[in-house]
Amino acid sequence: VQLQASGGGVVQPGASLRLSCTGSGRTLSTGTTAWFRQAPGKEREFVVGRRWSFGSPVYADSAKGRFTISRDNAKNTVYLQMNSLRPEDTAVYYCALAQGNLIQSSLNKELSYDYWGQGTQVTVSS
Repeated sequence: VQLQASGGGVVQPGASLRLSCTGSGRTLSTGTTAWFRQAPGKEREFVVGRRWSFGSPVYADSAKGRFTISRDNAKNTVYLQMNSLRPEDTAVYYCALAQGNLIQSSLNKELSYDYWGQGTQVTVSS
């Protein structure tokens, strides 16, 4: 199983970006998919997680109202739409996949995930 993250770039504050996470070797339409990010000098942090079989996405407070996770099953791709970007959103963004449906308390824990993409850099700067 491989995850390929893409879509990062350099944007100004207030702009939008859409990140993609394309899977190979396994469908992304089941299990749990998440996005994490790691800013320079900081630990990796949870952004959003989604169990595709039930429930609603769970967003970190920093992402609520601005970021949206979605998927395209035909393309085996999960997206992270990021709007109203801020300088503090600057980070390397990683997608992650857990094979099962994680319990809610495990969504934000890195160790819950079985596979990781390589990361894509997002820089928000004026």
